[in-house]
Amino acid sequence: MTIYVINPNSSQHVTDGIDSAIDPMRAASPVKIEARTLAEGPPGIETQAHVDGVVTPLLAHCAALEDQASAFVIACYSDPGLAALREQSARPVLGIAEASILTAMTLGQRFGIISILSKSVPRHMRYVGAMGVMDRLAGDMPLELGVAELADAGRTIERLKTVGTQLRDGAMANVIILGCAGMTAYRTELENYLGLPVVEPCQAATAMAIGRVALQRTRQEDT
Repeated sequence: MTIYVINPNSSQHVTDGIDSAIDPMRAASPVKIEARTLAEGPPGIETQAHVDGVVTPLLAHCAALEDQASAFVIACYSDPGLAALREQSARPVLGIAEASILTAMTLGQRFGIISILSKSVPRHMRYVGAMGVMDRLAGDMPLELGVAELADAGRTIERLKTVGTQLRDGAMANVIILGCAGMTAYRTELENYLGLPVVEPCQAATAMAIGRVALQRTRQEDT
């Protein structure tokens, strides 16, 4: 059985970053963890049309894995198809945006989100509002870098430091969320720079998936 962490875009370098970020968690997991790329997805999920467009192929991809799955993680910060996959699958399904927000609220009173682009912010606002936690949101600020541009490490970390500082000092955030799976490689450096907890969403969701698998095992033992 396997926890499948699905990158809904088609960029293998993003999947490789996700795999590296979750690799230390494999030792704590009772089952295998596998990061996968949705080949039918766009190179980066940057618009609502991208979000909507990957739902059907994502559901088909996960349906083919259902019998081998212990849990699914949707590794895109827009959580595309989260409700639909929960309806389709008998397995636990975690979205990285939802998981990161829930995790952040255990680490601080006010969380800030670092988005890739300005047009990502309204999607995030709708989601935070739907979760009913707007009063815990300090702010959501963009890097103005697309998914492909995040591979430029020097440029990306400088933008992360600038935006993270604005969220910390201006918006008074005391925990920061990286609002894209393409930012996985930068969590530790940014956390050390800001002196605040930084939540990497793929790690947060995978940790929850491991916990759900463990919880399910206790229920099986009870029966």
